[in-house]
Amino acid sequence: MDVHLVDGTFELFRHFYAVPSARDAGGQEVGAVRGVLNSVRSMLDGGATHLGVATDYVIESFRNHLWPAYKTGEGIDPVLWSQFRLLEESLDAMGVVVWPMVEFEADDALASAAAQAALDPRVGQVLICTPDKDLAQCVRGTRVVQVDRLRRTTRDEAGVVAKFGVPPASIPDYLALVGDSSDGYPGLQGWGAKSAAAVLAVYGHIEAIPGSHRAWTVDVTRAGALAATLARDRALALRFKELATLRADVPVFTTVDDLAYRGPRPEYRALRQRLDAAVTTDRPERTGR
Repeated sequence: MDVHLVDGTFELFRHFYAVPSARDAGGQEVGAVRGVLNSVRSMLDGGATHLGVATDYVIESFRNHLWPAYKTGEGIDPVLWSQFRLLEESLDAMGVVVWPMVEFEADDALASAAAQAALDPRVGQVLICTPDKDLAQCVRGTRVVQVDRLRRTTRDEAGVVAKFGVPPASIPDYLALVGDSSDGYPGLQGWGAKSAAAVLAVYGHIEAIPGSHRAWTVDVTRAGALAATLARDRALALRFKELATLRADVPVFTTVDDLAYRGPRPEYRALRQRLDAAVTTDRPERTGR
């Protein structure tokens, strides 16, 4: 069996900005939810048998206590935000396992599910369905891979190295140095993708990078300036690394068998009829991040 793990938050955002507006008989916007359900249905029709979807029940998480500027729900279009609960309810009615995250993030649930599923010898491959670069740290060889369903690409460990210049284990260090604007932390001044990849390709982790650039066994332009910044802000870099490191200990399922798709619940038929009957209109101006 293969295990498919889906970033429900990403899917909802993607469909919200990609599909026309649709309102049900009560006037509630349901277009993005309908799009996600159709997408999940296509996965099942395509042969997916074991499936889990993670969502952000709230946008804030424990990381906001570590870094106040970490991403929040501010700026999310209210029409999009109103569909999160409906998506979770709809997936559950569809018979799909869904993990609405509160203390942790959807990415943490995906990382935890991937790590746990990979331990089961019955699992042929774990496919993490999201283009989010944070999840690249979860890739393991060709057994745990990252799938961008929109671009129809799959990235294994060799693909992560080709993309970022570092192996999956160094992705949190890489993001800590270069920053992640979507998550709200800036990285270290002067450190870009090329310099971070070059240094981490040799030393692996921030903790292992020598303090003096004269000890570096890698040719990096402006090495002195980069080393000075790292020496001054190493503690900050380690804080960013903590933000970028996904948790692998979130309780998600007891056994992979829990993820087996066994069909919709009785209430799904009426819900599906409600969504299918929604009236599609021209998409209004959308706001948000």
